[in-house]
Amino acid sequence: MAEAFVVGGVRTPIGRYGGALAQVRPDDLAALVIRELVARTGVDPSAIDDVIFGDANQAGEDNRNVARMAGLLAGLPVTVPGITVNRLCASGLSAVHLAASMVKAGEADLVIAGGVESMTRAPWVLAKPEKAFGKPGEIVDTSIGWRFVNPKLAARDKYTFSMPETGEEVGVHEGISREDADAFALRSHQRAVAAATAGHFDDEIVAVDTPTGVFAVDEGPRANTTMEILAGLRPVVKGGTLVTAGNASSLNDGAAAILVASDEAISRFGLTPRARVIGGASAGISPEVMGLGPVPAIQKLMNRTGLHLDRFDAIELNEAFATQALGVMRRLNLRDDIVNADGGAIALGHPLGASGTRILVTLLGRMQREGARHALASMCVGVGQGAALALEGV
Repeated sequence: MAEAFVVGGVRTPIGRYGGALAQVRPDDLAALVIRELVARTGVDPSAIDDVIFGDANQAGEDNRNVARMAGLLAGLPVTVPGITVNRLCASGLSAVHLAASMVKAGEADLVIAGGVESMTRAPWVLAKPEKAFGKPGEIVDTSIGWRFVNPKLAARDKYTFSMPETGEEVGVHEGISREDADAFALRSHQRAVAAATAGHFDDEIVAVDTPTGVFAVDEGPRANTTMEILAGLRPVVKGGTLVTAGNASSLNDGAAAILVASDEAISRFGLTPRARVIGGASAGISPEVMGLGPVPAIQKLMNRTGLHLDRFDAIELNEAFATQALGVMRRLNLRDDIVNADGGAIALGHPLGASGTRILVTLLGRMQREGARHALASMCVGVGQGAALALEGV
């Protein structure tokens, strides 16, 4: 079996909902990171076998296979195909996993994998009437969450929890206090601000030209947040006490891309690998505790590869909610100092389809700076899933 290597990665800065990227289409964001990735790696565009992009929404400007649209917008040859995948929050991570699997199977040598999401520009959708000339049906905001729920699923207890409700459920289930959650959120902001100040994100970000100016810095991290401010925020779940807007990830816009290459392609095109893809895994879990999805996914990956978590020096765990991140860390006995050393989604943001690739791009930077030999990326997924991907430094 061939080996799969990560050659390079790039991302946009992450914009807030209605923020700096509000006037930029998602297909243009995806095209930007593809174009920049090609320029940075020096790869011959005509040699690219495929483009795989994750996208959780696919209801607006990102519809009809945004991977293909972005490839064309980026100026790739029309001969380079594209496919869009959807594993909700882990779409971008699964895109890279699929690319690596293709390379390992010998069915591709060079694949651009990534993810994109504009939660700001996600449209309202209106159900078509079932009868001719009928009245308009249900209207739904597609930014996040369930839409047009199947009654068979809705009838099953807790299956259709909102995302904050799942965060609350995990917190109660795992015995996590509000103070614990707020302290974790503060840690995310402090680490993200410190990382940005130290220039850790400079090499991974490509600036975005917008109608209001050039956007080059993540909008989310707050240098002035405190435990007192976080403690003053009201719970967002009716009857709940744990999840607030301050200890949960936000709605965001952004894109990221990574080049995955075979060892033969690296030699033929003179590319410089940054990491080897050891393997990946996905797993299912009860939807109401979807935040714990990384636990079975990581366990499956460890069993499959024969590795042990003690061997990992750097871990990126997507912070959908502080409660779920803490729950995963405690269940797997993950060391606090190696998890999200540059902050996480609570501070940086969570543009759904892009987040899995974004944490990999950040992880590559950490591996280089920290000299990490083994690194791990993982995230929970709505409706009860988890995904994980392991890298080895080269």
